[in-house]
Amino acid sequence: MKITLLPKPIGGTVHAISSKSHAHRLLISAALCDRETRIFCPDTSDDINATARCLDALCARVRHVGQTGFLVDPSRLPKSSAVHELDCGESGSTYRFLLPVACALGEPSLFRLHGRLPSRPMDPLWDVLEAHGIRAKGKGESSVYIEGQLSGGRYELPGNVSSQFISGLIFALPLLPRDSEIIITESIESINYIDITLNVVKQFGIRAQFLGNRIAIGGNQRYDSPKSATVEGDWSNAAFFLCAAAASGSPLTYTGLSLNSVQGDRAIVDVLRQAGAQVTAAGNTVTLAPQLLKPICLDAAQIPDMVPAVAVLCAAAQGESRIENAERLRFKESDRLDAVCNVLSALGGDVRVEGSGLTIQGRGRLSGGTVSSMGDHRIAMMAAVASVIAENPVTICGAAAVNKSYPGFFQDFQMLGGILQDEE
Repeated sequence: MKITLLPKPIGGTVHAISSKSHAHRLLISAALCDRETRIFCPDTSDDINATARCLDALCARVRHVGQTGFLVDPSRLPKSSAVHELDCGESGSTYRFLLPVACALGEPSLFRLHGRLPSRPMDPLWDVLEAHGIRAKGKGESSVYIEGQLSGGRYELPGNVSSQFISGLIFALPLLPRDSEIIITESIESINYIDITLNVVKQFGIRAQFLGNRIAIGGNQRYDSPKSATVEGDWSNAAFFLCAAAASGSPLTYTGLSLNSVQGDRAIVDVLRQAGAQVTAAGNTVTLAPQLLKPICLDAAQIPDMVPAVAVLCAAAQGESRIENAERLRFKESDRLDAVCNVLSALGGDVRVEGSGLTIQGRGRLSGGTVSSMGDHRIAMMAAVASVIAENPVTICGAAAVNKSYPGFFQDFQMLGGILQDEE
């Protein structure tokens, strides 16, 4: 799908969509329960649907219920020789979370992977799974088969490759008879995603203690359904419209965002303030007032998903901004470090990759042009919001990539005053 966006500021009022990070975790916990759970999740996406689909194939009956969310009914079926086929789409969370879960359940499973997912880093997770009784075929390929029974014990993983490895084990290890511990080596990046996982499993009665670089998880635990649970609003995707409005110099009110959330990307409020924007946050509402933007320095180690949105904010400021510690962006749906640089440069920005980060010389305006989404939802959204400071139209090839996390993105863009043309 090709979409052209005309240069125009955006602003107004928008409601946050359901957080896919939170939805993944609630769905998995519900599927491992003792009884049915209703998950209130008004918005869905390709990634959320991938997790629901895979859980339905593995261990539960998962049904989408109208406009409200999902009904998850655990199906503790007797083990059989049948292989469970799990189509993960391009969802890294689905794959990395459910791989340890399938291993803990002792269910032979075939994982189907698409896009760049087969090539994304997995070795640290494979090392600990195979050391604890799992056999795998097809690692690094589009079809990965696993069998065996995972055992408890000591799991040692680096914290600077993917927090998803750790979250996957947090879901799986309570199901095992033996107590376990996860020892995290190196620096812990994206720690807030681990916190989200721990908060969710606690909601389902699981005990896991995070002390320093160690997570202690008792064995022989049971997931206890709270009967219903609600997915939080998504701070990660909210960052795009917040940055777009700040770049536009337009007021924006965002509703449905919990200020008490442990989502790391709620840090966008502080980033906007650092850039000079006037931001008021109260209750579940964030209000932004236009101000003259200034360059910033951002450490992206804990908030890598915010980089594309913040890059547009930096391009709108006058002066040099620096985004640091973003090396893990190379292993997303695209090489996101290069993609941010190349797409913004193609639109007339002054951006360069330096080491593990980006240097952006903000000029307040972009020229516009035609770019590819690189098959990456966050790059497609970045290009779209960049149109608010463009002098000429911005055309995005592969704009349907937004469906991975935010299928209604372009409708909300129009609701906020954006003008777009659907060319295909």
